[in-house]
Amino acid sequence: MIALSLTEIATLTGGALHGVADPAEPPVVSGAVVTDSREAEPGSLYIARIGESMDGHRFVAAARDNGAVAALTSRVVDELPCVVVDDVQAAFVAISRAVLDRATDLTVIGITGSSGKTSTKDLLGTVLATSGPTIAPVGSYNSEVGVPLTVTRVTDHTRFLVVEMGARGIGHIEYLTRIAPPRIGVVLNVGTAHVGEFGSREAIGRAKGELVEALPADGVAVLNADDPVVRSMAERTRARVVLVGEAADATVRADDVTVASDGRASFRVVTPAGEGTVSLRLVGRHHVGNSLAVLAVALECGMSLDAATAAVGDAGIVSRWRMEVTERRDGVTIVNDAYNANPDSMRAALAALEAMGEGRRTWAVLGSMLELGDESDDDHAEVGAEAQRRGVDELLVVGATARPMADIPAAAGTRIRWFEDADAAEAVLRAEVAPPDVVLFKSSRDAGLRWLGDRLTTTDRTTKEDPQ
Repeated sequence: MIALSLTEIATLTGGALHGVADPAEPPVVSGAVVTDSREAEPGSLYIARIGESMDGHRFVAAARDNGAVAALTSRVVDELPCVVVDDVQAAFVAISRAVLDRATDLTVIGITGSSGKTSTKDLLGTVLATSGPTIAPVGSYNSEVGVPLTVTRVTDHTRFLVVEMGARGIGHIEYLTRIAPPRIGVVLNVGTAHVGEFGSREAIGRAKGELVEALPADGVAVLNADDPVVRSMAERTRARVVLVGEAADATVRADDVTVASDGRASFRVVTPAGEGTVSLRLVGRHHVGNSLAVLAVALECGMSLDAATAAVGDAGIVSRWRMEVTERRDGVTIVNDAYNANPDSMRAALAALEAMGEGRRTWAVLGSMLELGDESDDDHAEVGAEAQRRGVDELLVVGATARPMADIPAAAGTRIRWFEDADAAEAVLRAEVAPPDVVLFKSSRDAGLRWLGDRLTTTDRTTKEDPQ
């Protein structure tokens, strides 16, 4: 973080300073800004948020013990010097903007989409890091808390800041762009994730388009040419538009896409800067589109095409449980993609399973997709049908929400079984999976399948991990 004294923080936030022995020498925040006391380090500022079930003020002492030098609070605390404010969130945003505004030679890139945000953020962070100091935190820091946490990691040397932006309603992304105003905005796709909250795919498109509306006139909007809703966002931005995809008019275009038996794609990329060949380490054909967006941003950030294609090809998984492939010692392949799920990402994972499973028995262990609204049962049933169209041999459906996947008629060659929970499914998998099977785990986080996938990555029985 760009260092700020506690006095400066009080001025920025309009807060009251407490617990400082000598106002002429206030504590200086030079370490990470954290909302989790366990993540505090020497020089940290601890943000004491109050949630639905937890009051962050209870953990000020723990943050101090881990090295925090100050806290941002909504009431006076004795354990650390603090700045007391009426609205902790608003004050947190003010601090993050102050850090961003003090950065020099910084390019901010915002990424949104119904699926693939985190994987694309990880890939772009990896690629840009080969060109200069880059901030792109591990995991899904895409909320009103995650974005200021990301921004406050910026230092005087940071050249690229990659910010993932999620939305659960109209106005959410617009709010995030005020915290981290982007010069480059990437919109990957508009699907049906969170349609239960938005009401329609069109509403989701309106929300995602807030990113390109926030771009300056000298900015760049990188839009998926293969998604009509995203393509139409070109009319909503004053920035220059770069279309990416497999469409003939895409500015950065993929041709001759092939997928190997390990599920990894290769393609020829055609750009205004020339042509190149990309062979991905990441598993799944859907990463072709993600890679094109990354290549477009890399070129806009001054990287050569050769350097960008090499970096994209070299990049591996950063955040866990996103098409994480493990080859067990006995020859079984485990694909753990159970961090989150929606109909589009389910189809992408099943397509990868089909490619990887040629000549092998395939297992799809699928759980719930959340926030689908009135279409939930139909969407789950359609995923079950897609698994059969992809030739899945063993379809294991886990959880009550996902049950419509199992309630459809079974096609020839696919055996469908439903389980109340992950433990019941584990017993079957332990008993029946054998080399050289391929096993995919895919669900939203509530189903517990990511932990089951972790346990099945070893041939030995392991104890259940604590999901906390």
